[in-house]
Amino acid sequence: MFKNLKQGVSSAASKTAAAASAAGTRIQESAKNAEINSPLPTDLGEETKKAAKILSSFTQKTETEQGFDVIIPPAVIANAKGLAIFTVIKAGFITSLRAGNGLVIARLPDGKWSAPSCIATGGVGFGAQIGADITDFVIILNTDEAVRAFSKGGNLTLGGALSISAGPIGAGGEAAVSANSMAAIFSYSKSKGLFAGISVEGTGLLERSESNAKFYGKPVKAEELLTGAVPPPPEAKVLYDTIEAAITRE
Repeated sequence: MFKNLKQGVSSAASKTAAAASAAGTRIQESAKNAEINSPLPTDLGEETKKAAKILSSFTQKTETEQGFDVIIPPAVIANAKGLAIFTVIKAGFITSLRAGNGLVIARLPDGKWSAPSCIATGGVGFGAQIGADITDFVIILNTDEAVRAFSKGGNLTLGGALSISAGPIGAGGEAAVSANSMAAIFSYSKSKGLFAGISVEGTGLLERSESNAKFYGKPVKAEELLTGAVPPPPEAKVLYDTIEAAITRE
């Protein structure tokens, strides 16, 4: 069962990635010009920069027509056991394929953050989907069980055995952060710079083991990275600083 699921997710991710690669330069240029993040795979050093940029956009106060409330509350980040941050491209006609890339990190027992692990996403959907859309996601892992699920390597389907819900936002969201009522995973999404409320249930996540091995200079498992067996790389400091800023902001 798990082998078939992994093959299905890998196939969906590969097909979408192949289509994206065919227009890779155009996608990269379009993303740059539109100030959006590219869903195409990059090395882990670049993924940490992208993750920091995405998280900052979800947590920095910016003035909008609704005021300054449309942000992830600091308490959500402060209480998180882990974070998964990635960008997804969804494309197709009638049958839609989605794929993306990003990373996951975990909070260690001493309160510091682990070394990041590269992840890829994939999935299949149905509906009147024409063209392509790019969405950024911040996934909050609220429980140790959720972190362990990401640590196993292989594949993971969001919304399977672990409960997932849209995360609270704004000043009023602080009250919603309760250990007794929290889902195992909070999901946040932004499309074209706006909170989108896009569901990630059914999205498959895969460990990018080759990317991890290339960056760390040796084969390394996600579990080793997320449990602190591998020291955090200097390249990840930009992400750690962004997390700290999100927690301590007023």
